Amino acid sequence: MMRVGFSSCAALALAIIATPAAAKVASSSDSGFAVSHTASVKAPPATVWAALLTPGKWWNGEHSWSQDAANLTLAAKPGGCFCETLPNGGFAEHARVIFAAPEKSLRLSGALGPLQGEALTGTLTITLAPASGGTILTFDYVVGGYARFPHTSIAAPVDGVIGEQHARLVRFVETGKP
Repeated sequence: MMRVGFSSCAALALAIIATPAAAKVASSSDSGFAVSHTASVKAPPATVWAALLTPGKWWNGEHSWSQDAANLTLAAKPGGCFCETLPNGGFAEHARVIFAAPEKSLRLSGALGPLQGEALTGTLTITLAPASGGTILTFDYVVGGYARFPHTSIAAPVDGVIGEQHARLVRFVETGKP
């Protein structure tokens, strides 16, 4: 996600340049891509779930339109919004909640960041599985549809952003700091 006012192409270019490539792209083709991140968290699912629902505390504000993560909210209810408050009464709907099983799974539908300006659909599935000593936390983000750029060119930068948010949530749960 980039600052308001950038064109989709400029935002895409900045995302590609500014985001380090990661090697966790699960698949990529001309029609879309999938990225996946999994980690063990030293906390029970209830603790991870509660933290997940407070993105303003762990999401990197550099990947928001306002550049301030404190403006982000997430409502785990039917049609709930992963939203951002912007100046002068503005807002951004990053994704909509389409499935919630508390302490187990949360699924969001939305094309994040520069993908929002394209005819793309993105589905982020976050799973929490109890494990010895904590929780296995997985972020799976699948994107497809029409874009004015090759899907393969954006898969690695998007993977980097999703991977960063995943790692920040893990650190936030375990240390209180993202």
